[in-house]
Amino acid sequence: MGSTVTHLEAVQAARKTVSGKIERTPTRRIAGSDLDPRLDGLELVFKCEMFQKTGSFKIRGVLNKLASLSPEEKARGVVAMSSGNHAQAVAFGARMEGVPAAIVMPSYAVQYKIDATRALGADIVMCESQDLIATYMRTTQERDAVAIHPFDDPTVFSGAGTLGLELLEDAPDLDAAIVCAGGGGLLAGVATAIKSSKPDTRIVGVEPEGACAIRKSLDAGEMVTLSSVDTIADGLAPPFTGEHVMERVRQYVDDVAVVTDDEIREAMRLVIERLRLVVEPSGAAALAGLLTGRVGVSPGDVVGVTLSGGNINAERLKQLL
Repeated sequence: MGSTVTHLEAVQAARKTVSGKIERTPTRRIAGSDLDPRLDGLELVFKCEMFQKTGSFKIRGVLNKLASLSPEEKARGVVAMSSGNHAQAVAFGARMEGVPAAIVMPSYAVQYKIDATRALGADIVMCESQDLIATYMRTTQERDAVAIHPFDDPTVFSGAGTLGLELLEDAPDLDAAIVCAGGGGLLAGVATAIKSSKPDTRIVGVEPEGACAIRKSLDAGEMVTLSSVDTIADGLAPPFTGEHVMERVRQYVDDVAVVTDDEIREAMRLVIERLRLVVEPSGAAALAGLLTGRVGVSPGDVVGVTLSGGNINAERLKQLL
């Protein structure tokens, strides 16, 4: 795409690209008081990405990226780094497109996500968490492959932003959107889509306390890499964000809130018990931010909330709850 393409047009183009390849996931609209007394006066619109292919929003960005590759690039194959959801999306998308894929996964990745990625046909390269980037770069070089970054790529997060376009279609009266954030690709994409279309909408990201690279980077006024991460939300656990993401966050995001693991657990329990939906810790983080009152919404607001994924097995769910 040329430089004349606006950020919003890139998301709209991504939607045309992935249309027919992904699920158009449902929204669930309820009164806030039906979920929890703290949310009385709010109208909540949940975007249910646990129903997406591979169980999370990640396939949106992956398929948009794969579509941008030339036949020669596809023949060389792709490499990704991920603790699980991006890994499964790349493996699934690559299999769909007939592209060889290798996924570099850190030692903290949960076993069922490793197994699911392998079952989709990708080669798995395990490494220690501190060696993740170096292993990712080395594997890409050794294979002469194309890297598919999990978040800091405008093509990837424009694909993720298609979620924002769908949310606005289902809730044109949206006053705010609360979006979970790890590396920040979903936040960057959704903020771009919604803020460009409806500028008065408040956009707030929510990060886990043990992996809040975006919040710390905003506070420091420069890119911050965390020395370690510690959170139950493995899908929101990269120790860094990216320049492209931070550019969009500064342009389109009103605030980034931080939540504890216990607050995420409470949000998970509410989603399971009240909405009858299974959500992983990463997918419940946005609701956790809303429950704490840290996202700056007001009574009477219509609030979109991302339930970004549901990749969790019964054993892990039992451990957490």
